[in-house]
Amino acid sequence: MSAATSRASATKERILDVAERLFAEQGVFAVSNRQISEAAGQGNNAAVGYHFGTKADLLRAIVRRHAEPVEANRERLLGEIGDSREVRDWLTCLVLPSVEHHASLRGSTLARFTAQLMSDPGLRELVVAESLSGPTLMRVMDGLNHCQPDLPLRAKIVRNDMTRHVLVHMMAEQERALAEGTARLTWEETAQNVIDALTGLWLAPVTE
Repeated sequence: MSAATSRASATKERILDVAERLFAEQGVFAVSNRQISEAAGQGNNAAVGYHFGTKADLLRAIVRRHAEPVEANRERLLGEIGDSREVRDWLTCLVLPSVEHHASLRGSTLARFTAQLMSDPGLRELVVAESLSGPTLMRVMDGLNHCQPDLPLRAKIVRNDMTRHVLVHMMAEQERALAEGTARLTWEETAQNVIDALTGLWLAPVTE
C-alpha cells in the first residue's frame, strides 16, 4: 500500500468515527458534512463528499463497516449449533455477535447511532439493507421457524419485530449507561438478559 493510499484510508476511518459520534450525539439531520469534515480535522470542508459522496452514502458506509464483523461472528456461532432445535441457541446466534461487537468498541456510539436510524422511516431501510438482511440472519430466522413449526405466521411476524426493537434499543440503553457511568450490567450480562427475555418472548403461548 502506498503512503498516499494509507493516508486516504486513515482519513476515511477518521471521518467515519467522527460522523458516527456526531450523528449519535446530535442527530443525523442536525449534522452537516462540513461539520464532520471540520471535526475530523480536515482542512477541506468537502472531504466527506470527496471520500463518501452523499450523506446517505456516508451512513451506509458506517453501517456496513460494523455489519461485516458481526456477520463473521454469527457465522462462527451458527457452525457451532448446527441443526439445534433449541430456540435459545438461535437467539444466542442473533444477539451475542452484535453485543460482542459493541463491547469491543471503546467509547462507542454505534448503538445509539443505529437506534436513531431505525427510528426514522426514511433511514430504517438503509439499516435493513446493510445489516439486517444478511445470510446469517436469514439462517437464524429459518432456525427459529424450524424450532416452532406450529407458531402462527401472525405471531412470528410480530415477535420478529419485537425482537428487533428489544435488541436495538437495549444495546443503545446499555451504551448510553456506560457512557454516563450509570451502567448496572456489563455487556455480557446485558447479552444474557436479552437472550433470556427473547427466549421467553418466542416461547410465549399464543392467544387464539
